Amino acid sequence: MKQLFPIRHVMGFLASLVLSVAALAVIYLDLSNTANMAILLVTALIQASLQLFLFMHIGESADTKKELYINIAYALFVGLVTIFGTLFIFVWGWYA
Repeated sequence: MKQLFPIRHVMGFLASLVLSVAALAVIYLDLSNTANMAILLVTALIQASLQLFLFMHIGESADTKKELYINIAYALFVGLVTIFGTLFIFVWGWYA
């Protein structure tokens, strides 16, 4: 029965909650902008890697590892195109 309980997933969920609270603390703490961005960046990177390896099962299967990494690369590409496209249009005024 002990093998059926997903302790890694529960611990990952609790770690995600703790990281979310740490990121939320940026609003309530009176820190500089540099410290706020550092806290947000570190918590976001840790939480993204936690999500990838625990809940998307990146490290579990050798059969589909290539496809998973291709999907992650494509998702990063689409995300970066969306972010920089938005910045180009709305912030830097590059529109046709």
